[in-house]
Amino acid sequence: MPDTRRQILDSARSCLLDVGYANLSTRRIAEAAGLALGHLHYHFGSKRNLILAVLADENERLLDRQGRMYAEDLPIWKQWEQACDYLDADLHSGYVRVLQEMTAAGWSDPEVAAAVRVLLQGWFDLLAVVAERAEHEIGSLGPFTWAETAALVGDVFLGAETMLLLGVGDAEVPHRTALRKVATWIRLVEEGHARRGGDDARLHT
Repeated sequence: MPDTRRQILDSARSCLLDVGYANLSTRRIAEAAGLALGHLHYHFGSKRNLILAVLADENERLLDRQGRMYAEDLPIWKQWEQACDYLDADLHSGYVRVLQEMTAAGWSDPEVAAAVRVLLQGWFDLLAVVAERAEHEIGSLGPFTWAETAALVGDVFLGAETMLLLGVGDAEVPHRTALRKVATWIRLVEEGHARRGGDDARLHT
């Protein structure tokens, strides 16, 4: 017999993707899950708590995935390319839609806003670790601190997600190609740093 809580979460996610947060009702979710409405209130209390649980569940899984990728022994430019692949996958899976739905709900609901901020902070914290590593490996990030670099990277991806969800294609504004070309720039910086390191080593032999 499937876990009731998981059954509710899966049904809520599916319904949210179908009708959006504003049109979503706990009754619709209960019907999709094949459960009495009381099960939803028992496990989650309200529609808001339920959808935040959906988002937190998905966010934890994807943040773990991203963290494992950044922990791999790969150049940063390759990891950027992988992050772009993940963006496409997360758009397709519906995670980005759920995140953006709850972000929008948070504009008028302080409790939702607080919960979404906590979830997003996890991503910015992870990016800060990666940016700090980049500063150690390839030197100065120009006028930016590693924390500021992490903020810019996170904001760029969030902004691209918003526009892609609105249906803005690359023919109108080339978000996807621009993001992927950042990997080319990072590769040039990394390889230039590696060459300079080799030159410095030869100077000292």
